[in-house]
Amino acid sequence: MIKKIKKFFGFLGPGVITGAADDDPSGIATYSQTGAQFGYGQLWTAVFMFPFQAAVQEACARIGAVTGKGIASVINIHYSKKVLYAVVLLVVVANTINIGADIGAMAAAAHLIIPVSFVILTLVFTVSILFLEIFTSYKVYSKILKWLCISLFAYPVTVFIVSQPWLTLLKATLVPHIELNFQFLFIITGVLGTTISPYMFFWQASEETEEERMENLLKGNGIPNIGKKFIKHLRIDNFVGMLFSEIGTWSIIVVTATVLNAHGITNIRTAADAAKALEPLVSTFPNAGYIAKVIFAVGVLGLGFLSIPILAGSAAYAFAEAFNLKEGLNQKLKKAHGFYGVITIATLIGLIINFVGIDPIKALVFAAVINGVVAVPLIFIIGLIAKNKQIMGEYKSGWLSNILVWATFVGMGAAAIGMFLTLGR
Repeated sequence: MIKKIKKFFGFLGPGVITGAADDDPSGIATYSQTGAQFGYGQLWTAVFMFPFQAAVQEACARIGAVTGKGIASVINIHYSKKVLYAVVLLVVVANTINIGADIGAMAAAAHLIIPVSFVILTLVFTVSILFLEIFTSYKVYSKILKWLCISLFAYPVTVFIVSQPWLTLLKATLVPHIELNFQFLFIITGVLGTTISPYMFFWQASEETEEERMENLLKGNGIPNIGKKFIKHLRIDNFVGMLFSEIGTWSIIVVTATVLNAHGITNIRTAADAAKALEPLVSTFPNAGYIAKVIFAVGVLGLGFLSIPILAGSAAYAFAEAFNLKEGLNQKLKKAHGFYGVITIATLIGLIINFVGIDPIKALVFAAVINGVVAVPLIFIIGLIAKNKQIMGEYKSGWLSNILVWATFVGMGAAAIGMFLTLGR
């Protein structure tokens, strides 16, 4: 039994890491705002998004595993340069904005428990993240990322500590509730964008190739030597990662709706406001408010250290693959200047974004909405690649994968269009 458990966790990797990174500081802020502003009104999204999120990420992982290349490399070979450059531009811009928002969130969360200035905290976190990503081997770093996934558990635990209206939760989870106004569609676009995010597409595809290199599965011609068993493990890894991601999403919305919305807090302005959602977790202690801030801060910091390298890394993979530069976290700095250069520049620009007067919490929600808009054309391209027999061979998308991926494209496109149409109303 123990051997089976070890074996199961042994092939969990890119999918689980990507799923955990999906509930990054931007995700925490967006889901928290959703619960605070609309109560249980958008709780259904966590369940309904799961099959679509899993399908898109499985398609991305399969593309990387089958071709031995990242998504940008595949586009570079099989599509026009205009498509390639447009895709890379969208990913790099969206990721850089997201990095900036996440760095600011980490500093704001840490400031709740450490009396150090916002500026110093942002600098410390930026330098620490760059050092880890550039000077730590992929094998070591991937293990660090797996352990950081534990940060997600604070919210699911809180769900069962707080007294919940379970029948109301069940109905809100299973019955979609939609309001055709800008505020509702703005947040739901953010929820979709922080759940089905562009950086996840590129990261998971590229990390599958990293795993193949680490396990010596690439042939001399660069084509992976994989079989149906490898794809089966990939799908299990992806399924588990996305399931944990959506459990995290559902839990954050429930906790903030029950604790904040029900008590009149409908707009999260600061990290301290968001941290109040976790006070019931420690309500038996005399300093519950402070302890809640500590738990919140640790969660945001853990997920920030997890997600920012993924944001920067996925942008670097896309850029390096587009311009045929040496890439990969398995490469040393001196052999992949361009790849690590993009990681450094994107992270530093993200740092600078925090000094232009943007509120960290609002920036997180806006970053999620930007992701929700940018993801739409990227899913279209992924759908085309995944079903292309010339590229994917026997592992091209089946009918179920095709239906789910294209339904995701239509659904996210409709949400984005609806948001813009109701702007100003």
